[in-house]
Amino acid sequence: MNALFKALNDETRRQIIELLRESDMNAGEIADRFDISKPSISHHLDILKRADLITSEKKGQFVEYSLNTTILEDLINWIISLKN
Repeated sequence: MNALFKALNDETRRQIIELLRESDMNAGEIADRFDISKPSISHHLDILKRADLITSEKKGQFVEYSLNTTILEDLINWIISLKN
């Protein structure tokens, strides 16, 4: 769960999650939405993948990223359980 909180602790990564909530995107499409280098975007995507917040699938010459809602549901359930 530490990797999950580390991933969510960065504004850029939270913005990437918001983008992927709307639709699946490749790294270039994601990078076009930010004013940072493509290697920096790749680093953020790697952290999100290691936290299982996103998944990736090779489609032709591109890798398409998707939001993994299962891990978010697990997080919400954990937070709710703290209240009980």
